[in-house]
Amino acid sequence: MNFATLLLLTGFLMVAMSSVSGQDPTPGYNQKIPEKIMTPDRVETRIGTLEFSDGRPNQATVDKLYDNLLLIRGVETFLNGIPATSIEGLRLGNAEIGADQSNEVVLFEELLDSNPLFLTGNTDTVYCSGFLNLKQDGPTVVEIPAKCGPGTVNDAYFRFVTDMGIPGPDAGRGGKYLILPPDYEGDLEGPIGSKATEIDGQTYYVSQSPSYVNWVILRGFLVDGKPDAAREMFQNGLKIYPLAKASQPPKMKFINGSKKVFNTIHANNYAFYDELNDVIQREPVSMLAPELRGLFAAIGIEKGQPFEPSKKQQQILTEAVAIGNATARSIVFKPRLEGVKYYEDSGWMTGFVGGDYRWLKDEGRGGRYLDARTLFFYQATVNTPAMVKKMVGKGSQYAYVTTDKDGNYLDGGKTYQLTIPANVPVKDFWSVVIYDPQTRSELQTGQPFPSKNNKRDDLKENADGSVTLTFGPKPPAKNQYNWIQTVPNKGWYPLLRLYGPLPPWFDKTWRPGEIEAVH
Repeated sequence: MNFATLLLLTGFLMVAMSSVSGQDPTPGYNQKIPEKIMTPDRVETRIGTLEFSDGRPNQATVDKLYDNLLLIRGVETFLNGIPATSIEGLRLGNAEIGADQSNEVVLFEELLDSNPLFLTGNTDTVYCSGFLNLKQDGPTVVEIPAKCGPGTVNDAYFRFVTDMGIPGPDAGRGGKYLILPPDYEGDLEGPIGSKATEIDGQTYYVSQSPSYVNWVILRGFLVDGKPDAAREMFQNGLKIYPLAKASQPPKMKFINGSKKVFNTIHANNYAFYDELNDVIQREPVSMLAPELRGLFAAIGIEKGQPFEPSKKQQQILTEAVAIGNATARSIVFKPRLEGVKYYEDSGWMTGFVGGDYRWLKDEGRGGRYLDARTLFFYQATVNTPAMVKKMVGKGSQYAYVTTDKDGNYLDGGKTYQLTIPANVPVKDFWSVVIYDPQTRSELQTGQPFPSKNNKRDDLKENADGSVTLTFGPKPPAKNQYNWIQTVPNKGWYPLLRLYGPLPPWFDKTWRPGEIEAVH
């Protein structure tokens, strides 16, 4: 068979195939190519017109798409980096007022007022905040006094390491906790959540952290509405020291954080990336999974490498962090997450969407619930199962709302009311604290504590035992005891806390009222 004959047969075969398929060949091909795998020469998108020559992008399109890729990854780095920079912000805040060693802690002796910038902190318990440096100190002991309220250790990516105090393994009896560094190679076992282990004849609750920096946050309850007992409990009973110095532990230093002006919140501008880079450079590579490290590295944040974006890259990342910040605010203040509402016909929402402190969706079948994690960490701190699980009579539960019953944002120049029905299902106490939507910290007003607490405050009850709180720039003519001040030309939003929640909260047979504007 000569070449001409072969060519003729090939042509007949192609015609036959086309006839069988009933479709004409795509120009330039031997058969019909599915449209779904082809790229048109011109594509209109939200980032502009993209132009191609036979599937190959022209130079203008290439430049546009690489800029967009950096923008996308910059936004995702912001949203996924918030847990790390939030812990870093807290660490920097402690250091700002003199607590930069493990034996130096910030104790809010007169409660947390609105002067410090602190994500949705409460005005109801005595906070004691310290940071461990396991790279410097090695295995570190935290001695918890008896009657300590809820306490938690979180790692440098705000992941749970162990609980302490009432929800911890010491169950409020006090005890010694040993936190091992990520590169520990000894014989001790330190699972997340702690394991009771005998060391030199004493029992320690041992955990191994994935990071060098760890936040120890403890809370003490008020007694007769006063912080004195909790303050003395920490000052007399809390000890933090390297295990290597157990025989001669360094003296504790307690720094009063009440009424002081300092910041513990991560940046929302380009400085965010610098804060994240500091964390990545300090912590071991093993702290984060390769996928997350790869995302950060895509914008230049990589361990052992300088973070030096070009001027153009800095401009793009500045835009990216602005978009990321706006996205986080949308997720917090107008969330669209399934399961965020406590009740179908209500504005009250949970900060722990999905009910998993690891932020796993549908028990892990849906992977990591990324937007739920953003919703929490953009406005809150402390990650513990005690805030998620149904722990009747222990732990704590939270609900927040950003709008009135008509769906409008809350206006500091207007007056509103919220009724808390009688028989609030708590073993310990309940409170309402209001926050500034800008800083997500306590709203700064003429009142040092923008809150009401049923144990601390002399609240006036209605005839049916309910309590009606009033929010507004001026005190009401009657019942000023129940008034929380707001600020004209500023927004606000409240958070309801229940410490020691009881069954009616979990089964929803008890629920708070809605916030209603007073006309």
